[in-house]
Amino acid sequence: MKNIRAIVILLVAIAAGIAAVVLANNWLDERAKDVGGVKVVVAAREIELGTQLTPQMLELVDWPRQSVPPDAFNTIEALLEKPGQIAARVVRISLQKGEPVIEGKLAPIGAKAGLAAIVTDGKRAMTVSVNEIVGVAGFALPGNYVDILLNTQDERSKDPDKRVSKIVLEHVLVLAVAQTAKRDETTPRVVSAVTLEVTPEDAEKIDLARSVGSLTLVLRNQVDVKPAATDGARKGGLFGDAGAQLKAETKTETPPPKPMRQAKSPVARPAGERVEVIRGIDRKMESIGGEAGK
Repeated sequence: MKNIRAIVILLVAIAAGIAAVVLANNWLDERAKDVGGVKVVVAAREIELGTQLTPQMLELVDWPRQSVPPDAFNTIEALLEKPGQIAARVVRISLQKGEPVIEGKLAPIGAKAGLAAIVTDGKRAMTVSVNEIVGVAGFALPGNYVDILLNTQDERSKDPDKRVSKIVLEHVLVLAVAQTAKRDETTPRVVSAVTLEVTPEDAEKIDLARSVGSLTLVLRNQVDVKPAATDGARKGGLFGDAGAQLKAETKTETPPPKPMRQAKSPVARPAGERVEVIRGIDRKMESIGGEAGK
């Protein structure tokens, strides 16, 4: 009797265990449907900007449903070249390994690989010659923003020695330095050319500016978008009020004109003054201003 009771209890326990396993499995399946189970295309390795995608660069992974980016891809084929149609997509912003491939980081459909693929619609890529000073000692790297400073003759003055330094363009994106467009570098590189992303109007300004003066790049904070309203710097304003005072103190004063010397008028001799005049053996006394007498 006791054995039968023990067997029944054992069977009930086994049945309860099986039921718990089934219920837990069903619960986990439901949770998996809500949380995971979504395939997302990610980078299988680091992909630099301007690179055309290939199957070896991509892989499908499970991604939590609630955190899937809205413009992600769920098939690799959607990013690859389609025979007789369009080319494979090109990366416009560098991707790290395991990072989802989203539409916002890709160039427009049909774009070719290279620097042209990363230029924003409506803008242009323009290269400016630089040296160690102009190029901010190599710290102007791809992805940084710079201002462009022009040093030229001051049009307000006819004196060719009068010059002005003025910011002509602000918040200009650096696309590449030399032949490198990789944006995850932090080591300064002294190069001979920097490629900037500008509007067509700004490209015209830069072309004109470098023909009338010298250009300098000014590195600015990445998040600083506040415009700098300046009137430009001129030689006369370098020292401020102290410079104006020094200039006033050292200014050469023109000496006053010397008065003209007046001719001395002859001294009038008193009337009746007598002098002795000798002519040969004759001698006589004559009066100056009066009658002569012997």
